[in-house]
Formats: sequence, structure tokens, C-alpha cells
Amino acid sequence: MKTIASVSFTALLVACSDGGTAPTASDDGMQSDATEESGDTAENIEAGSDGTLNIYSARHYDSDKLMYEAFEDQTGIRVRFREAGANQLLETMRAEGENSPADLIIASDAGALWRFKDAGLTQPLPEGEFEQLIPERLIEPGRQWVGLARRIRGVAYDPERISPVQVDEWQDLADPSLEGEICVRSSTNIYNLSLMAEMIEKWGAEEAQSWADAVVANMARTPQGGDTDQVEAVAAGLCSVAITNHYYWVRMTQSGSNATREAAAATQIAFPSFGEGEGIHVNITGVAMAANAQNRDEAMQFVDYLLSADGQHRLVDETKEIPVIEDVTWPQGLDAIPEFEDSDTPLDTFGERQSEAQRIYDEAGWN
Repeated sequence: MKTIASVSFTALLVACSDGGTAPTASDDGMQSDATEESGDTAENIEAGSDGTLNIYSARHYDSDKLMYEAFEDQTGIRVRFREAGANQLLETMRAEGENSPADLIIASDAGALWRFKDAGLTQPLPEGEFEQLIPERLIEPGRQWVGLARRIRGVAYDPERISPVQVDEWQDLADPSLEGEICVRSSTNIYNLSLMAEMIEKWGAEEAQSWADAVVANMARTPQGGDTDQVEAVAAGLCSVAITNHYYWVRMTQSGSNATREAAAATQIAFPSFGEGEGIHVNITGVAMAANAQNRDEAMQFVDYLLSADGQHRLVDETKEIPVIEDVTWPQGLDAIPEFEDSDTPLDTFGERQSEAQRIYDEAGWN
């Protein structure tokens, strides 16, 4: 069984599936492009350790470990962590039951956090300053989780073959003029499930089904790979439109690889809306309090830290996500993304409509 790492020099040697000083292109959500396995360390802990905070995280970045260290330095609270894919963490917590040492759960995508809530693995966060710091939409109605960073699902397109008006709204991707032009990953990926969940909420199931059917008809190839693979396919001429989260494209523009930067340079990023005045699909990375958390005070101190200027900087600088706190400097590279307006769809619906979203994809033949 996996152990939980302590933030220390040895912990920084943990082998993560999406870390490194230069970010990789792999995913950090429910289904990673890379393996969901993470390395072990030699140290075990038990629930209820005084002055200790135990974090289960589906993120895989070396910068997160430095963030934990900064929190330790400021508070004297020792941070221990387990990193794995969100599905794996969820199953681990189920197996641990009431003996789970987890205090906080960090996951990418509101739909992923909803799964922990639905499994009874979270509890309401105590009332706190965060409720005045971030928009109400980024707080689950029962305070089961809080958004820490924003992430946008959009499209990267070839400006030589596609005009901006062809990707202005999500409905545009269903147009027959894009037959054979769309690249996208599997329907089972949490990012696509949450996108479809919002379409159902906005348009109704019938229109969402028609959209999925039409997009499948417009696909250039069978869904495969991760978001970065889709952008690279556009640059290679295999398709002209790729559905991708914004930060993958931004990371590519900042990559140390000439080929990767050139692939990003061959495309432009756009954020389709759900229709006039309906906003765009903005998701989150968020944090939840574990149902059996023993270190609640330490956990809330960490939540407050993540929503401070320093915490926000450390959380998003490497990932290229968007801060949730006003007046926090955005990471380098985000000046390349266009202005956007969030949708007003409640984020908890991304989870509540997951099963319906998967059914629609399955009926459309979206693998």
C-alpha cells in the first residue's frame, strides 16, 4: 500500500506523473495522460497526528511540494502528502474507511471533487474568510469544496484553415463544414464529461445529444491521447480544430522544446461560448475537507494559505491555471489567452450530470 510522503528533501524525490521544473504536457485530473501511480516514501503516518496536515492530491507538480514547504515554514505545521490519480485516491480512501489519515483532498475539475462528495468522503468546510475572497460560484453550495484556480476548456485551431467565427460557439463544432476536422480525447475523460454536463444544463439533453452526434461525425480520427496530443495533431495537419484546456496550450508556448513551441505557434486558442450571453466553460482545481479529517484547524490554515497571494502564485505559476483571487499576478504566458466571461452554471452540476453526459457520449459513439 502506498505511504504518505512528508515534505522534506527525500519527499522531493518522489516520482510524480506530471512534475518537473518545466511542466510536462500530461494531465493532472481524473484520467492522466501519464500513469496515475506515484512513488512511495519510507514513512507511514496515522490519522490524528498533532501539528500535521495530511493531503491527498491528484496534482503532480514539483511546485506543489515547494508550496507545501513554504506553508511549513510559515506555520510550523508539518505537511505530508499522497499523490495519485483522483480515481486511485478515491478508491484508496474507500478502502481506508474511517481510518483514512486524509485531511484535505485536492483535485482538478469540479466533476472529480463531486465524485469524492458523492462517495461520502468529504465534509462541509467550516465557515471562513474564503467565502468573502472568491466568487460564490467557486464554492460548493454545501461548502463541500472550494475552488482554488480556474481552468478553461476551449479549442486550439489552425488559423490558415479555420476562421474565428467557426469556433465562436460550441454549437459551431457541430457544423458539417468541419467534417473530418476535429481532434479530441476520450469521452470518459473528466474534462469532457464536465463540458457535456454543462451543455446538458444549458441546452437540455436532446440538443446536447445532437451536438455530440455531429461532433463525432466531424472527427478526424478516433479519440485518443491527451489534450496536448490534439494540439500537436492540428499543427501536423491531421485536423484543424482541437478541444483542449487552456493551460496545455499555454505550457506548449512556454516549452523548452522548439518543436513543441512551434506546434503551439501554428495554432490559436479560442474559448467558445454556449451561445450569446451564456459565457464559457470555466472549471476549477479545488480542495475538499476529508470526511474523517483529524486536523481540521491545520487544514483550514492551509486553505487560507492557498487563497493568499503567495499561495495562489505557487499554485498556478507552473500549471498556468488562472488565479481565483483578484489582484494576483497571472502566470507568464497567460497574456496570450483572449478575454473571457465565466458561465453562471453551478459547478456542482458538472458532477450531478456526469452519468447522463457519459450516456450521451456513448450513444453518439464517442469512444
